[in-house]
Formats: sequence, structure tokens, C-alpha cells
Amino acid sequence: MSAYEALAFSYDGLTQDIPYEQMLSYMEALLQRHGKRPETVLDLACGTGSMSVLMAKKGYRVLAADLSEDMLSMAWEKAAELEENRPYFICQPMEELQLPYQVDLIVCCLDSLNYVTDPEDCRQALQRCFEALKPGGVLIFDINSKEKLMGLDGQVFLDENEDTYCVWRAEFDREENICYYGMDIFQREEDVWLRSFEEHAEYAYDVQQLRGYLAQAGFEVVEIYGDRIMEAPAPGEQRIYFYAQKG
Repeated sequence: MSAYEALAFSYDGLTQDIPYEQMLSYMEALLQRHGKRPETVLDLACGTGSMSVLMAKKGYRVLAADLSEDMLSMAWEKAAELEENRPYFICQPMEELQLPYQVDLIVCCLDSLNYVTDPEDCRQALQRCFEALKPGGVLIFDINSKEKLMGLDGQVFLDENEDTYCVWRAEFDREENICYYGMDIFQREEDVWLRSFEEHAEYAYDVQQLRGYLAQAGFEVVEIYGDRIMEAPAPGEQRIYFYAQKG
């Protein structure tokens, strides 16, 4: 089963600890640091739309794109609760991104870029982001660092709530430079537990590799930060943020 086909319907319940508001506050602090006041924004790889809805509530005009129809279905239901300023959802892969209009800001959260496991597709995705931004527009994204993904090799994790039990095992393939997650998912339907399996994969991008792709795309300002701090990543940093600005 492809990534997020079964997990989409349990994703929010298993990820209640994700600090969306703190993430948005951090990204807004980065924007303020550079004197940016965006009005239109693309939430790229929006998943179930938690960040999309949060940004819409704060007054941003939001486009939201994701590859998974199942995740977008959950996002649409969440956004339907808004009385006004609902996000507009698009089903597209990053490397084929095409928006109806250019935006001031693109955010891509929760290591979504790592899920683009072909470096050429990643380079193309960043090029598409550049083209989707207005002059002076900003791209902010985060990645799982290579050190983190390599360190997950052989680890086994458990996530559960009342309706879902998920066991996932990580294996890092050094030849492919990819961390694979095999997920066994048990979801309750009344008195029956249904089992499904998904495989997720994340490419371990090097910081300098992504710097190069951003420069090739045309971004003139590229800054790199540690996990929600205003400083460069420390050695062994687990999550790294990129700020890229179109000239």
C-alpha cells in the first residue's frame, strides 16, 4: 500500500503532539526578521491540512497541495468547518507543481521534502517553487537531517490511540541513501481490528546539496537554521530549516 493511504485516516490522532502553532510562529519570526509580510501562501505537502487551516484562521489566503488524495480528503473535511477564508486544495506532486497564481510564501513542513526520494525530482520541485513565487517571495521548509535518518536504522517505534495501533520499523539503505519505514497499522472498526501495511521512504539530503539546488533554481538568499532556532544548525542537528528568497 502506498504511503498515507491507510494512515491518512489515523494521522491526526497519532500526531497530536505536533506543535503546529509553534512551527507557524517560528516561520513568522523568520519572515519578520527579513521584513516580509506575506498575504498569499502555499502549504506544500499539506497532509491533512492542519497548517493550512491554522494559516487561514490567521488571515492568510491559502493554497494547499498534496500528492495523497486520502490526505486531501481529510484536509477538505477539516477546512469545511471554517465559516470563511477556506484554503483551496490541489492534488499535485511537488515536481509538477503548477499554481493558478503566484504566491508570496511557500511553506513545506514536517520533512516533506525528504519524501521526494529522487534527487532530480527534488531539484525540479525547488525550481517549481521558485516559479510559483512572486518576486521577493519566500520558501521555508524543513528536512530530517542525514544524521537523524541514518540514526533511525534498526529502530522500532510504536504509536497508538483508542482506535489505531501502529508499529513501524526503520531501515537505512546506505547505497540508496534512503531511510525506509515499514508500518503495520491496525485500525478499529466497531469490534473488528483491520490490519494494513504501508512503506514510507525518506531521502537523506545533504545541506550543501539542497543549497546547490536552490541556487540553481534562482534563489538569491538562502539561510539555514537549526530546529526552530535563529542560529545555524549544530553538529548532529536532527531537523534543519531552510529560508530561501526569490530575488
